[in-house]
Amino acid sequence: MMPVKLAYLGVVLIWTTTPLAIQWSHSEISFILSLSARMSIGLVFLIWLLMLKGQRLPWHKRAIASYFAASLQLLVSMAITYWASQWIPSGWMSVIFGLTPFFTAILAMVWLNEQSLSPLKLSAYVLGLLGLSVMFKSAVDLNQHAIWGVSAILFAALIQCISSIWVKKLNASITALELLTGGLLVSMPGYWLSWYWLDGSLPETVSVTSLWCIVYLGMIATIFGFSWYFFVLSRLAATQVAMINLLTPVLSLWLGNTVNNEAITFSVISGTALIVLALALYQYSEKTQKTVFKKT
Repeated sequence: MMPVKLAYLGVVLIWTTTPLAIQWSHSEISFILSLSARMSIGLVFLIWLLMLKGQRLPWHKRAIASYFAASLQLLVSMAITYWASQWIPSGWMSVIFGLTPFFTAILAMVWLNEQSLSPLKLSAYVLGLLGLSVMFKSAVDLNQHAIWGVSAILFAALIQCISSIWVKKLNASITALELLTGGLLVSMPGYWLSWYWLDGSLPETVSVTSLWCIVYLGMIATIFGFSWYFFVLSRLAATQVAMINLLTPVLSLWLGNTVNNEAITFSVISGTALIVLALALYQYSEKTQKTVFKKT
């Protein structure tokens, strides 16, 4: 079985490249068609993997509930993210998703009884929130559409947190592969019904870049990204998993600037710096808490 640390690193790297791949994937087609095609490709390969392993999806009550819980993230949060990606730079998406630890901490405290709001951790979340506030000001300075994009990503982040906490609370004792496959099966009608309602047309041609991005997102980001994410989620505290979203902003901003010529302003640098500082403070609080537990 893959070590948790290696899976954690894999999720960070995949999530770093995903925002830019999302933007490129629907540069010439509708965002909902791009998302539907991506998830359909991912589902086909997931079913093939299950067949290869000789596994069957469990359909007991708790497993089914887990599939619907995962679909909140796979369908609702992803659809909102794809829509928002039309209006903001790709690097901003990872930065804005940095708010998820704050949402997750509150939800985990209420639903999972995780004591995640110690003074140091709370200070880290506040710093992260300040950083994201700076990013929101940058959106105000950019254009009105960017404000809607930032707001949508914030809502998508909240939905992702609710989904993650719900999956963890159900604790259905199913593998990450089974959870992802079941979640996509539940979500698939929603993808294509949304495409029919919002678009309903197929493009005559698709650029090579868009096509490869859809394939990458379907095969790598969906299968490995979500499988490793759910695997890590099953092994670590929800708030620790959410901190992935504070590791990816700097890398995503750098990638967007280098590959896609996305501007990095002083406000963006300031907001990102606050988020990185929040991450450092959180990691320090984790070490301090572990040391106290060892002594006691």
